[in-house]
Amino acid sequence: METVFPLLSPYELGLAALIAIIAGFVKGVVGFAMPLVFISGLTTFMAPELALAGLIVPTLVANGHQALRQGVEAAVVSTIKFKLFLMVGGLALMISAQFVRVFPEQAMMTVIGVPVTFFAILQLAGYKVRLAGQSKPAEFVAGVIAGGLGGVSGIWGPPTVAYLTALDTPKQDQMRVQGVIYGLGAVALLVAHLVSGVLRAETIGFSIAMVPAAYLGMRIGMLVMDRIDQSAFRRATLFVLFLAGLNLIRRAWFT
Repeated sequence: METVFPLLSPYELGLAALIAIIAGFVKGVVGFAMPLVFISGLTTFMAPELALAGLIVPTLVANGHQALRQGVEAAVVSTIKFKLFLMVGGLALMISAQFVRVFPEQAMMTVIGVPVTFFAILQLAGYKVRLAGQSKPAEFVAGVIAGGLGGVSGIWGPPTVAYLTALDTPKQDQMRVQGVIYGLGAVALLVAHLVSGVLRAETIGFSIAMVPAAYLGMRIGMLVMDRIDQSAFRRATLFVLFLAGLNLIRRAWFT
């Protein structure tokens, strides 16, 4: 065990798998937040850099499944429609990812926790920013924010969801678009952190080991979403995200 996972004890690996199931479940219900739940949970007992490595492969697999659930053709259409967001976000992600290993732990947790908490509060309060339609300036800014945050933390869901929500994207389209955006972002994240050194021989085994648990959680979440009111689950999930964001801020400034 210590040879395969040199940075983790068996107890820590088991706890990480439980967090992976929860992260997958949340994603199955609302289509996003897997990296956020991963990073919030894992950083309670491991370094942020190792937590980031752990979420990379499961996130890639889960988003690939979500993007292709309605077929390749629909995924291609979504890719073309949001190509500016994807290109700008991918570039911002690749650049910001190179600063992970020199980024102070306190700053990293703050960068994740503050926007997540703010996003959750706005959504729970029912506040929605409306955009008349896609525009290049708004898409460029959203891409930079999502990609920049994703590179240093593995989390780009909140700004992406906020942008799609502001466009009043229909439910099924939004789920598919999220899968496409996060899936391509996950590929960029994988490549970026192979370069940065976050994903390496000592950490890639851990990331791969999280895939079955995360996928199981996601499948359960999808079954629940099909049978129970999604609005109630979305609000419950946002409340969990709110608590997760507060926890990250607490760890950054009050421990």
